[in-house]
Amino acid sequence: MAEAIIKVSNLVKKYDEFTAVKGISFEVMEGEIFGLLGPNGAGKTTTLEIIETLRDKTSGEIWVDGMNLDKEPQAIKNIIGVQLQAAGYYPNLNLRQIIELFAGLYNRSVDPMALLDTVNLREKAKNKYKELSGGQKQRFSIATTLINEPKIIFLDEPTTGLDPQARRNLWDLIKQLRERGATVVLTTHYMDEAEELCERVAIVDSGEIIAIDTPDGLIDKLLATGFQRKKEVKGANLEDVFINMTGKEWRDA
Repeated sequence: MAEAIIKVSNLVKKYDEFTAVKGISFEVMEGEIFGLLGPNGAGKTTTLEIIETLRDKTSGEIWVDGMNLDKEPQAIKNIIGVQLQAAGYYPNLNLRQIIELFAGLYNRSVDPMALLDTVNLREKAKNKYKELSGGQKQRFSIATTLINEPKIIFLDEPTTGLDPQARRNLWDLIKQLRERGATVVLTTHYMDEAEELCERVAIVDSGEIIAIDTPDGLIDKLLATGFQRKKEVKGANLEDVFINMTGKEWRDA
C-alpha cells in the first residue's frame, strides 16, 4: 500500500488580520495525482506555495518525503518540480538554452533535446518562449519541472486557456508523469479535468477543506442526497464531439 509522501497538519497562513488558510490537514499518497479544488481565493495556491517552500507559513507542520519543511527546506526543493509562469523564463534565450541554464542551476546533466521530445517540442528548440502558442508554453513549463527528475510535481491550473486538443494532450502528459513514478499535485477550475486525472481531490473553500475523497466517492455522496441534474447526462459532451471531428494530434498553433 502506498505511503503518504506529503503530510500537512493544521496549516495556517495569516496576512495581518486576514486568515487565508485556516488549519487545514491532508495527505498526498506516493504515486497519485492529487487535486486541490476550490473557487478563486479559497487558499489553494497559497497552500501549494507553502509546501513548495515559496511562501512562509504562520503555523502548522508539513512533511515532504519524510522531511520536515522547517528543518530541511533545501532538501525538499531538490526533490520537487514546480511549474513556472511566463515571468520565470529569460526572454532572449531559446528553449534549448533555457533548459541548459536551469540544468546548470540544478547541477544536473540533461539532454535538452530528449527533454523537449518528452513534450513534443523538439522542432521548437531554437524558438524563444514568447514565440510559442499557449499549449506549447504549458508543455514547455512542464518540461522545465522535469529537469531535476523530481519525485513530486506541482501544477497550478496547467490547462487554463487552452483549446480542447491542447487540454487533452496535457492530460495525457500528466498521466505519463505519474506512470513514470512521479507524484502530481495540481489545482484546476475544470471539474471534468479533476475527474479525469485525480485519484483523490480535496475541495477547499474560504481557507478550509470541506471535503476530501475520490471523485467517484464525492459524486456518489451527492447522488445519495437525492440530487438530480436538470439536464440528462449523455454518453458524450460537446468537447468529445469537437475532438472527434478535429482530431487529437499535437498542434503547432
